[in-house]
Amino acid sequence: MKGLTDIPGIRVGHASDFGALTGVTVVLCEGGAVAGVDIGGMATGTQEMDVLNPLHITPVVHAVTLAGGSAFGLEAASGVRKYLEQKGVGFVFGKARVPIVPAMILFDLGIGKADVRPTREMGEVAAAAAHAGTVVEGSIGAGTGATVGKLFGMGRAMKGGIGSFTVPVGTKGVMVSALAAVNAFGDVREAGSGKLVAGCRQSATSRDLIGTEKVLLTGRRGAEAGGNTTLCVVATNARLSKVGATRLAKMAQAGVLRALSPGHTMVDGDVVVALSIGDLEEDMNVLGVAAAEAVGQAIVRGVRMAKGMGGVVGLGG
Repeated sequence: MKGLTDIPGIRVGHASDFGALTGVTVVLCEGGAVAGVDIGGMATGTQEMDVLNPLHITPVVHAVTLAGGSAFGLEAASGVRKYLEQKGVGFVFGKARVPIVPAMILFDLGIGKADVRPTREMGEVAAAAAHAGTVVEGSIGAGTGATVGKLFGMGRAMKGGIGSFTVPVGTKGVMVSALAAVNAFGDVREAGSGKLVAGCRQSATSRDLIGTEKVLLTGRRGAEAGGNTTLCVVATNARLSKVGATRLAKMAQAGVLRALSPGHTMVDGDVVVALSIGDLEEDMNVLGVAAAEAVGQAIVRGVRMAKGMGGVVGLGG
């Protein structure tokens, strides 16, 4: 499996600044994808999410932008729109083409250079680099400066990153795939066993995990740094309406809560955008279960593939 690009019509590209430790990941769906969104965290940063509302007139989107840089990173979506406009992608208004590109950001200003953020040009580079091959995972794109386990600050955190995973459904060729940029306040755990994979460490020199939820239940609050947010894109080749895509995004949030310990906190802006490209038929409940599984697995892969950077240790080297 290639990850999110297993879904025909999806391409993924990254742009990274490894000096400043920030970047952009772009999911292109140039032929148009029916889309929905669900926001689980309390600290979101987004742009053009209104177009995903089932009551909005816009029928499809043409890309989704994920970026570091906190609110500054929303600028990257302008570069994606420029790239698509130059390719003739978007809704036609006279001689103009208007691509629809929702964007969402994570906070990575606590690592690398806080005064260097993703730009319009970086968004354009990520879009131009998009391909339908295997999704590159780990400390790249929007996951370049991602970290997890920040209960006691960055000194005891671990590296997060980009992960992607596909779940085949039934015998008709239906697939549900997810891409996650993992930058959580909490820890990451395996969905099946509940075993902690990465997160807040016992000390700056230890690889042993302290267990953020367990510590919080004792009443200790730690640093509670506001530099977090896990961003997910779910895609399927099953046909969905905007209402269905919205429901798929909502059901996929179960995967966020399985994999993040804790998830949806007051200092996370967890977002799931769901994309439907295709004409296959499948039960909504089946798709929702597959989406939650894909998201949970993508989050775990995001930390397992992430390399240590900026003095923060990673499982990927």
